[in-house]
Amino acid sequence: MEIMGASLRICVDDLEAAVPFYEALAGGRAMRFERGAVQVAAIGSFLLMSGPEAELEILRKVAATIAVKDVEEAQRLLTDLGARILVGPVPTPAGRNMLAMHPDGSLFEYVDQHG
Repeated sequence: MEIMGASLRICVDDLEAAVPFYEALAGGRAMRFERGAVQVAAIGSFLLMSGPEAELEILRKVAATIAVKDVEEAQRLLTDLGARILVGPVPTPAGRNMLAMHPDGSLFEYVDQHG
C-alpha cells in the first residue's frame, strides 16, 4: 500500500469564516464538496468540516484522512493486518473512500482518486 499523504480533519462551526484563514495558511484555494449534510473544504493538508452536530460527532472520532494510491489494495492489507473495514470502499466525488478501525481502536478514513 502506497500512502500519498494525510489530511488533518478539523470540525468548525462556521466554514465560511474558517476557509480564508486556512487558504492563507496553506497558500491555496479550497476545494469544496458535500458529504450528506456536512459541508467540506479541502485546503492543502487541512480538511475542514461543518454541519449538524450529530454528523460532526461521528466525524470527530476519525483520527485522520489517509490518501493512498489504491483503496482496494489498502483494504486488503488492512484486513490482513487485523483492521476492520467499517464502511466502503465507496465512490465519492473525488474517488473512493473507506473507514477502517485499526487493531488499537483508532479510526481512519482512507481515500484514493480512482473513478
